[in-house]
Amino acid sequence: MTHPTFQQALDAGECFLFDGSTATALHDRGITLQRSFEECNLKSPDLLLAIHGEFLAAGAQVLTTNTWGAGRLKLAARGLDGELDAINRQGVDLAKRAIAQQGARAWVAGCIGPLGVRIEPWGPTSFDEARALFREQATPLIEAGADLIVLEGFEDLNEIHQAILAVQEAGQLPIAALMTTNEDGQALFGAEPDWFIKQLDTWGADMVGLIGGNGPAPHLRLLEKLKAVTAKPIVLQPNPGLPNMVDGRLIYGASPEYLGGFAGRALAAGARAVGGCSGTTPAHIRAMRGAFRQERAFVQGGGGFELKPHEQPQPEVPFAFRSRFSLKLAQNEFIHTVELVPPKGMEYDKLVAKTRQCRALGVDAINVPDGPRAMARMSALATALIIEQQVGLETILHYACRDRNLLGMQSDLLGAAGLGLRNILAVTGDPPKLGPYPQATAVFDVDAIGLVNMLKRLNTGLDLGGASIGKPTSFSVGVGANPVAADLEREKTRFRYKVEAGAQWAITQPVFDAESLFRFLDFTEALDGKGGLPIIAGIWPLKSLRNAEFMANEVPGAYVPPTVLTRMAKWSTAEDQIKEGLAIAQEVIDAIRPRIRGLQLSAPFGQVELVAPLLPKPEAPW
Repeated sequence: MTHPTFQQALDAGECFLFDGSTATALHDRGITLQRSFEECNLKSPDLLLAIHGEFLAAGAQVLTTNTWGAGRLKLAARGLDGELDAINRQGVDLAKRAIAQQGARAWVAGCIGPLGVRIEPWGPTSFDEARALFREQATPLIEAGADLIVLEGFEDLNEIHQAILAVQEAGQLPIAALMTTNEDGQALFGAEPDWFIKQLDTWGADMVGLIGGNGPAPHLRLLEKLKAVTAKPIVLQPNPGLPNMVDGRLIYGASPEYLGGFAGRALAAGARAVGGCSGTTPAHIRAMRGAFRQERAFVQGGGGFELKPHEQPQPEVPFAFRSRFSLKLAQNEFIHTVELVPPKGMEYDKLVAKTRQCRALGVDAINVPDGPRAMARMSALATALIIEQQVGLETILHYACRDRNLLGMQSDLLGAAGLGLRNILAVTGDPPKLGPYPQATAVFDVDAIGLVNMLKRLNTGLDLGGASIGKPTSFSVGVGANPVAADLEREKTRFRYKVEAGAQWAITQPVFDAESLFRFLDFTEALDGKGGLPIIAGIWPLKSLRNAEFMANEVPGAYVPPTVLTRMAKWSTAEDQIKEGLAIAQEVIDAIRPRIRGLQLSAPFGQVELVAPLLPKPEAPW
């Protein structure tokens, strides 16, 4: 007898029972977490056949392949990326063989999980790269004869979007897109279930739903919300409760009978498919199968598709109105800023005095670095606030991704906006090993590109999950650039990503070689056909030969030409070396000034008097 295709059964309104956790079954049979479960497709095929057979015997109608972690990046971490094609094809073949052995009316779902890395806008992996990686895994699953593709365990809506597109490019199979949520039903960055389910529907998933989480109860609570925004068949595959560690194993407390009751209620409430995630055994699936016999579940149509008002981005504040700094850039004024590092302790009187010097010299803004060279100093945010409140001079707050997770970053930025800080320079941050605390941990949830995306989203009135924050922030968003990076092509690629993410101006590393800057400007000016972003060049007036040697040899990303070191070495006295350092800086400024929009002057050791000769003389008052 010829069975219908999965699509035909779906169109006919059938309900489906997915299987449980193959990984749990493998772990129960002695496959440790230190091994690759997916490698068992090649090394222990009989074990997989037995597990699939047990789920079929329990009543499962959809077998998911043992390929959740069989994408290139996860396999490469275990030295198995060369086996990607074979592992995925074998995963489909083993499930099909198990079905054939039992003569079961069942289908094979090619299983694809997340990449295991952050993608844009919160990570360095681009959408195109992510889609290519997903397509690479989807292709052998489809070619091997899977009946559908299930995308499961995703938290990031952007990532599952790329997975959907990849599967659509690779073939024409039905797609089940399943997100994992917290106990409140939210996905990553607080994305609400009615929002992300509607998006999955819009992007073309044939089935949508939830997997994993904290047990069956949250899934049942969310079912009505999901039905209200989609007419697509809904899949619910919870864990059997919260796990406990017992003798080195994760034990899930919910009994098979409890999951059986969940299945009955879910089907009666309109779900079209149920199953289980981590911890779900054949015994759980057998109890859930009983619900199919007891309940004649039917599909209830979905409701409206209108997006809630808070999901709509708001217009951004025009660039010129975000800060005095932005206004000057918008009006093509030449900018002068000075970099002053936060104090090492809590006393800031000297910093305030230096800032007053800068204001008297006509400086437009003070750059406040965030833990430069991984040094522990007063919070840059607090320092910037002190300067603006006590001196009345605008600041450019350098904000590093090194020390804070996404939650803390969003909180900091909302606090900065509420306190009136407007100019943000998004930087990735020096790794802790460069500083005096090499054992300190780095967070790096996102890099500078992801941070720019976050700032852009806040500027449209949305938080990381797409929910409204009310009034939009009005940050003026800048980024760093290194015209003399060791890997210049990578630097150019990252700079382009920063511009695409929403950067509006850039500050370079200290420039000692005009020609290197010009080559980089040739690239930036061609990016948008409009002359590129305003570039503010970093200038470091060398104080001494020792200072020059330090910059040349110990500051990552800096480049001091040998000719500069030779010039500094000609002089023996401190006074002459300072004069030579200023002369070198002035020569660079004179050469680059026609092609840049401003200068960031670093005051060596906080000595503002060393940069004063490089600033234009303030106009005399009337």
